[in-house]
Amino acid sequence: MNRRHLFATAALGLGLAFSGAANAQMDKVKACFVYVGTIGDGGWTQAHHASVTKAQEHFGDKVQFQWQETVPEGADSERVLTQMALSGCNIIFTTSFGYMDPTNAVAAKFPDVKFEHATGFKREHPNVGIYNARFYEGRAIEGLIAGRMTKSNKIGYIASFPIPEVIMGINSYFHNARKVNPDVELSVVWAYTWFNPADEADAAKAMIEQGVDVIAAHTDSTAPLAEIAKSGGNAIGFGQASDMEDYKPTPRVTSIIDDWSPYYIRQIQAVMDGTWISEDTWDGIKDGTVGIGEFTGLPDEVKAEAEAMRDAIADGSYHPFTGPINKQDGSAWLAEGQTAPDGDLLGMGFYIEGITGDIPK
Repeated sequence: MNRRHLFATAALGLGLAFSGAANAQMDKVKACFVYVGTIGDGGWTQAHHASVTKAQEHFGDKVQFQWQETVPEGADSERVLTQMALSGCNIIFTTSFGYMDPTNAVAAKFPDVKFEHATGFKREHPNVGIYNARFYEGRAIEGLIAGRMTKSNKIGYIASFPIPEVIMGINSYFHNARKVNPDVELSVVWAYTWFNPADEADAAKAMIEQGVDVIAAHTDSTAPLAEIAKSGGNAIGFGQASDMEDYKPTPRVTSIIDDWSPYYIRQIQAVMDGTWISEDTWDGIKDGTVGIGEFTGLPDEVKAEAEAMRDAIADGSYHPFTGPINKQDGSAWLAEGQTAPDGDLLGMGFYIEGITGDIPK
């Protein structure tokens, strides 16, 4: 399985909360984390671990932290989760989509342990919660920059897997690029990986050779930016999950920074207070979970536009999916001024009008 897979059914869980397993106040808590990659991967796992570090600083010796890196999605993760539960972990965060079924399976065996799963859609037990981030908000800002900065009118997107989270990112990127540049064309390369630097670099290289000069990546490594840097200033890109500041001021012109620390602190404190409940959480820019990195290497007017969009998303005055927007086949999706319901986004399985090519099955 691949992480961060969301279906329309996930929307049914948003805003709903189960009464959790019996809660009691605790003086000390052991919080444990399962990582799919290494804490130095430069992207997804590094961002989670940076958030854990902030939580450590917040709680001091009141909370014992434990983590395990490079845990494969599948049977191995169930074994690791079981070991963590047996070792006295009071709350366990599983930070990749492919941990969803193992998380629920182990939670059934340990009803007094709280389990928090990142980006999934199943809460099969009252001691399981779900947390996610509205990454599509950051994609809209990247799209605006792409539309303004492209010289070839060819922009690119390195996609991991054909799941709703990735598809909504592609659509948000393209929609907001085309709003400021109607001539823009999008190339999508499916890498079928979350973290494979060689494949990610190859995807970026292929795009650059085809004349693409702005590339967004929904994969975890810095390889796309490294490949763009080799192009000698012919293209720009964005940091993903972490700031990827080594590539400032260009080719990295901004970044989507995942900051899970407010959520980790809140949920660990809830365990300590005896107030933890099972719920779905989908936070974004306004909550600080989706951070937008420093704008670098951009003309002042583009930087100002990007800052304005960021602030408008944060205060709710702009939604990245605001109609009119049609589906790829020309059928109506959102009318003038209408914004996309969360259910449509969480189950998104279509391209919007103007994107060529098919979504892999």
